[in-house]
Amino acid sequence: MPESEILQAMRQSVIDGAPDMARSLAETGVERGLEPLTAIHDGYVPGMSYVGEQFALRKMFLPDMVASAEAMKAAMGVLEPELKRLGGSRPTAGTVVLGTAKGDIHEIGKTLVGTLLSANGFKVLDLGVDVSAEKFAEVAREAGANVVGVSALLTTTMKGQKRVIEFFDEQGLRPQIKVIIGGAPVTKQWAEEIRSDGFAKDAVGAVHLVRRLVGTGDGEAQAAH
Repeated sequence: MPESEILQAMRQSVIDGAPDMARSLAETGVERGLEPLTAIHDGYVPGMSYVGEQFALRKMFLPDMVASAEAMKAAMGVLEPELKRLGGSRPTAGTVVLGTAKGDIHEIGKTLVGTLLSANGFKVLDLGVDVSAEKFAEVAREAGANVVGVSALLTTTMKGQKRVIEFFDEQGLRPQIKVIIGGAPVTKQWAEEIRSDGFAKDAVGAVHLVRRLVGTGDGEAQAAH
């Protein structure tokens, strides 16, 4: 199979949400000496970008996005170690710390944001769920993060987003570190009320927002100031 066909198959495996195929193609690429960065940027990332575009157009839906994200992660599980073994590294667009607010244990949306950001060249540190303001600040400071994203799926845990912003202000970490929020109940009004640096309605919007905040894109999500 020519390199161009392998790359096209990699792209399609992500569009189809097929983790086993994505992983197998990554392994085939490594065996044939295909540069890991080439596989990532010319194979898998275009597939993820297409899925994101279709999702934004409401032609693909959340289950499709989740499946595609799993395929992307399966491929990266093969390619990232190979990249390190060869002594290379992916160019980093910036560093983003993600987590679900204190008291909240939902993470599908957050995980999807992390996968899309990683596919777009960002270094992502996912702290998981039930994350305190102190933990967000500690990791963001140590990692030299550009952006911190705080998710909440419950109206009762949205106050955790506010607490993160207040704590970052108390610690003098803003405006150097941008704090954005997201989750089903989050609105532009709430984002403005707690003085976040922006919010996104979905994972695709979150990528546009982060790119704008770090100066790598024009952004298509709401900024709140």
